[in-house]
Amino acid sequence: MIEKGYAMKHDTSELNNLILLTDSYKLTHWKMYPAGTQRVYSYFESRGGQFPETVFFGLQYLLKKHLVGAVITQEKIDDAEIITEKHLGDRKLFNREGWERILEKHRGKLPISIKAVREGTVVPLRNVLMTVENTDPESYWLTSALETLLVHIWYPCTVATLSMNIKKRITGYLEKTGTPKLIDFKLHDFGFRGASSAESAAIGDAAHLLSFKGTDTISGLLLAREYYDADMPGNSIPASEHTVMTALGEAGEAETVGHILDAFPEGYISIVADSYDVFRACRQIFGEDFRERILLRKGTVVIRPDSGNPEEVVVKVLEILKSKFGATRNSKGYFVLPDRVRIIQGDNVNYDSIGRILSAMEKESWSADNITFGMGGALLQMINRDTQQFAFKASNITIKGVEHEVSKSPITDMRKASKAGKLKLVLSGKTLKTVKQAEEGDDQMVEVFRNGTLLREYDFDSIRKRLNTYTAK
Repeated sequence: MIEKGYAMKHDTSELNNLILLTDSYKLTHWKMYPAGTQRVYSYFESRGGQFPETVFFGLQYLLKKHLVGAVITQEKIDDAEIITEKHLGDRKLFNREGWERILEKHRGKLPISIKAVREGTVVPLRNVLMTVENTDPESYWLTSALETLLVHIWYPCTVATLSMNIKKRITGYLEKTGTPKLIDFKLHDFGFRGASSAESAAIGDAAHLLSFKGTDTISGLLLAREYYDADMPGNSIPASEHTVMTALGEAGEAETVGHILDAFPEGYISIVADSYDVFRACRQIFGEDFRERILLRKGTVVIRPDSGNPEEVVVKVLEILKSKFGATRNSKGYFVLPDRVRIIQGDNVNYDSIGRILSAMEKESWSADNITFGMGGALLQMINRDTQQFAFKASNITIKGVEHEVSKSPITDMRKASKAGKLKLVLSGKTLKTVKQAEEGDDQMVEVFRNGTLLREYDFDSIRKRLNTYTAK
């Protein structure tokens, strides 16, 4: 029931007001910079973290969604002033004059320049990934105002980095025990329901798809199509879930499997097997009741064990399936089930457990060809900005025509020390290295945005190719 005098508000324009897509305290920084400040130059980097390198991805999405074009309007300025007054308790804290200058002088386009490495580039830790600088001296405060939104790139960079490293891990086992060319579909994104929002699921899945082609997160496909000119960067297959498998109860589990096989007489089909007794299901239902149908079927039945300790359950399930369907040793000496039968592990899957599962399989002479992994929350949700320790810091400020190199160097935590001066990223031998702009070397960063215009656009296939060329080395 809606209380008297209260109207439901469906207009969400305030949530899309760029002026307010920042931290509260940043609304007041225009009053804090030294008199005569003209330019603020900041950079973005990964200072450390779980992995020694970072994949750069996602900036184009942020720019297209939030910064390209005339993004400042009088309505947004007026609304932001009202919100600021109510939030901070003083209308004078809002920089109306500054924002109206952008509206009038730049027709609502942001006077800012952004340089960045090409999306899909893999950069060692503690190197510059992106720089941001205002192009209008009167908008010196804008660089910092945009920090909060731009730092959101930590998320797609981190997911892309995680997926790339999982790809390396699985590829290592495929090279040792099986067929490396199968890698594209060895990690499937199951993370939509575990993500914090539909938007984060879309962003994270698109990042995942740089390294793999398997996903059930449709929104990621849509993001890649809309913002990166992709065609169809990911695929999936029909698959059952527990609402299907339990519809007829435990006594009707075999009937349900038969019905699924009838409904999908060819192609890939995934059937979850742990609703009751996964070992009985593999031994009796798949291994005896429908053994001949599965072997004669034009396509592969992918059995999903899921529950339990995957290091133990996966190997036990493989052994049961071998006893029923047989298995051959490949040229590398490892067992492979008939190509009509495979398994997918979709529970308790993360970077570490994938390594443990594959190690357990290897010890029992099982090829990694037999298994695919489905990864949910650990792929899209169990990460944060500190996974790779991303930071955005000012390194150069121009005051009354004089440039000043600036940095922080806290004695309590030197890990947070920042870089000083204007920077570029150069090739030093075969690795990337951050140096001052005055030093030798061609900058690997390119200007991608200036004054409201996207200057450089990447398509999904070229980004994927750039990353895969690196990981193939």
